[in-house]
Amino acid sequence: MEKKKILFASQEINPYLPETQMSNVGLNLPKHSIEQGNETRVFLPKFGVIKEKANNLHEVIRLSGMNLIIDDFDHQLIIKVASIQSARLQIYFIDNDEYFPKRVMFHDENGNFLPNTEERMMFYCKGVIETVKKLGWSPEIIHCQGWFSSLIPMYIKKIFNEDPLFKDTKVIYNVFDTEYQNSINPVIVEKLLYENNLEESDLDLLRNPTFENLSKFAISYSDAVIQGSENINKNVLDCMKKSELPFMEYPGEEDYEDQYNNFFDSLVEEEELELTEEK
Repeated sequence: MEKKKILFASQEINPYLPETQMSNVGLNLPKHSIEQGNETRVFLPKFGVIKEKANNLHEVIRLSGMNLIIDDFDHQLIIKVASIQSARLQIYFIDNDEYFPKRVMFHDENGNFLPNTEERMMFYCKGVIETVKKLGWSPEIIHCQGWFSSLIPMYIKKIFNEDPLFKDTKVIYNVFDTEYQNSINPVIVEKLLYENNLEESDLDLLRNPTFENLSKFAISYSDAVIQGSENINKNVLDCMKKSELPFMEYPGEEDYEDQYNNFFDSLVEEEELELTEEK
């Protein structure tokens, strides 16, 4: 199998965030990808709990400064990078002072979602894609890990669908057992409608943006799906299995990297076969 171009859009990566199943996968998959010789890019939100000095983050001036339109307002995109030397990984951090305030990840001091959570998601997902465009890099696989990356499949398939960089890109959505309670603000629908190429019917599932509906929304725009944890929301798991998309079952917590790699290979091979048949 030829070497692949893989983009990892993660919600958590160890050691920048506390060690969890998701953050370990967030580290080990791109590490394994590099060991396989693949071109690999890794993105993470620059949550306020990530310590810049301790982790040697620094801004990349040539990639920073772009304004992203969120809810019809401009918001400056700041790109920072850091390296995990032991894994030979460079991590790109999506940052903005308003959306990623200090000492905060998802919740305020009372345990409630930050009031602009839907805009933070939009900014991160759109920021990843715009940065990849600025790099002029065309990924064959985009692996979206965790609900904070759940808008990327829609952005690729509806907003950036005519961009030649993403013409043959396969988008994978990976669901973990990080279910949040209650719901994100349904105003996300109104804010997304400022984007080109979107109609209200495209966003029906987001009118009640629970974890379940947000996951189903991401699945509906994905090319493949993965069960990242053993015990995920049952309705989401049923949706994945009934979607007729390529589906990877929970691979366990040890030696899972090769299973992911084989799944990625199968999607790239499928795309190559489709292109051959078109000719």
